[in-house]
Amino acid sequence: MSEKKFSMRTVVSLVFIALAIIALIIAKTTTTADTVVGTAWALFPPLIAIVLALISKEVYSSLFIGIFSGALLYSGFGFEGTVNHIFNTIVGYTDEAGEFVAGALTDSYNMGIIIFLVLLGAMVALMNKAGGSAAFGAWASEHIHTRVGAQFATIALGILIFIDDYFNCLTVGSVMRPVTDKHQISRAKLAYLIDATAAPVCIIAPISSWAAAVAGLVEGYNGFTIFLQAIPYNFYALLTLVFMFTIVKSKTEFGTMRRHELNALKGDLYTTEDRPYANAASDEISSKGTMIDMIVPVIVLIICCVIGMIYTGGFFEGANIIESFSNSDASVGLAYGSFFGIIFTLIFYMIRRIMSFSDFMGCLPEGFKAMVPAILILTFAWTLKGITDSLGSKAFVETVVQGFAGNFMGLLPCIVFIIGCLMAFATGTSWGTFGILIPIVVSVFGSDYNLMIVGISACMAGAVCGDHCSPISDTTIMSSAGAQCNHVNHVSTQLPYAIYVAAISAITYIVAGFTKNAIISLIVGIVMTIGLTLLIRFCGMKLDPDAAADAE
Repeated sequence: MSEKKFSMRTVVSLVFIALAIIALIIAKTTTTADTVVGTAWALFPPLIAIVLALISKEVYSSLFIGIFSGALLYSGFGFEGTVNHIFNTIVGYTDEAGEFVAGALTDSYNMGIIIFLVLLGAMVALMNKAGGSAAFGAWASEHIHTRVGAQFATIALGILIFIDDYFNCLTVGSVMRPVTDKHQISRAKLAYLIDATAAPVCIIAPISSWAAAVAGLVEGYNGFTIFLQAIPYNFYALLTLVFMFTIVKSKTEFGTMRRHELNALKGDLYTTEDRPYANAASDEISSKGTMIDMIVPVIVLIICCVIGMIYTGGFFEGANIIESFSNSDASVGLAYGSFFGIIFTLIFYMIRRIMSFSDFMGCLPEGFKAMVPAILILTFAWTLKGITDSLGSKAFVETVVQGFAGNFMGLLPCIVFIIGCLMAFATGTSWGTFGILIPIVVSVFGSDYNLMIVGISACMAGAVCGDHCSPISDTTIMSSAGAQCNHVNHVSTQLPYAIYVAAISAITYIVAGFTKNAIISLIVGIVMTIGLTLLIRFCGMKLDPDAAADAE
């Protein structure tokens, strides 16, 4: 059976690649490099990468093929020195293509995220080596007695760590993984809970790096006040939280997630044969240390990261806390925080004499190795985004949005939400989507302040939704890393849930566009989310051990 499935995936992937090649040939015969820029062709490379990854279940080659197709479009299909030119375009050795792979790896913001990933991976390795993770898992098994309790604890921790989505993804995963494993919760479900409490929580948290990013884009108004007023209209984020609590409490699972959860109840946390983190999990068992060896480093890491972020925002130069977050550089702040966090951990473990200096240093490369898959996917994703930007995706989306503005004012929040979803899904960036859509929304709705608030919230919600779904999104990639889950498994299981909430959110934005009332619209959305989820449960989607025993 597995060989047949593999063969079918291979055939479908080859057919899709063939269709993509045909499309590129059409582009070659009907366009030039100049006419491609700013058109729908700008979204063609990420579309290839995303669809191919979902079909083939292999993310590295899919991203590379997407990059390669973008390089073909960007290079203008020149025959003279084509191979050399495309290679330089992809790798970024030439000045004209300096923003691609080489640019992605030398960009200071991206490098800060990589440093943060490596140091946090080292922190996790240290806590495992010291026995803190095992001690915390033992404590949690005594106090968290059910699968529902373990999932609620994961959600609660994700909500509490609202400062930054990157930090949320990796910290929640490293802390809660022993607990969810104990209660036979699949790695795909853990990855979803992490991802759904990352960006969706940050976008409704007034003190966060996301609030700062949005506030800085609203020209002519008090950006922070606009952000606060938009929170009740941020239906995708709010309804995602409602949906999570509903499916956990009602034990409802559907789509591909149901198969993963049924397998987890039978002892298989991964479902697929590809288990890149299975061996790492077996090395985590240790009898050293106590629970404090995990809790204290995590708390200090959180404090250091918060201090690092407000430091970059000028807090120690006289700025208040809100201004500090508004002006902060999350990449630099998290890198500072993780560096000082790991220095503290070294001193703390040396004082407690639970680890030798040589063992401590040995954990550093182990942490780096654990993060290599995430770093590789991130590098490819950043490269693909660079090519998409160079092909003029921003100009294309701006033209599309302005084309809807005249005749569909009441429906425009829903349209903005859908466009935001599609753009963030294709490009893998919510912040980039903010930067494009929010100024457009402000100019379109400038004469109607209340509708402008709804439109800005629709932009934010759509960007978060697309980012939540996209396999090339930073937070999606880091959620997979935090849960130690196969990345394509995470994407394929999360998509039905995200699309489900997105469909309800789109309807809710239609209500909001005409009523301009957050309470009425939100009540409609909550009733639909809970009611439809319970209906799905009563249709036979309740998850229980008996269902797992009867499953094939």
